[in-house]
Amino acid sequence: VQLQASGGGSVQAGGSLTLSCAASGRGVSNYVMGWFRQAPGKEREFVAVINWSGGMTYYDDSVKGRFTISRDNAKNTMYLQMNSLKPEDTAVYFCAADLYYRENYPSGMDYWGKGTLVTVSS
Repeated sequence: VQLQASGGGSVQAGGSLTLSCAASGRGVSNYVMGWFRQAPGKEREFVAVINWSGGMTYYDDSVKGRFTISRDNAKNTMYLQMNSLKPEDTAVYFCAADLYYRENYPSGMDYWGKGTLVTVSS
């Protein structure tokens, strides 16, 4: 499974951005996919996860109600719609894939893409 995140950029607090993650590889539409982020000087943290069909999602409390994860299996693409952005959302965002759906991934997922930087200014 190969993953490539895109869509990062700079935005003012209160603004919106949509990240995309293009996936390729055999059976990629059957994988659970998720977003993680790593802020400067901090450890990587879980943001959101979506199961293979898109029918199950889970968010970290820090983004619940502001971010929406979705996927389009016909396009092998996952999205993260980010609204009401805050300076503390500034981070490199990574997309990832795994075989199993969980509400917590302390060790991350099995497959990772390169990150895309999101910068939120106050």
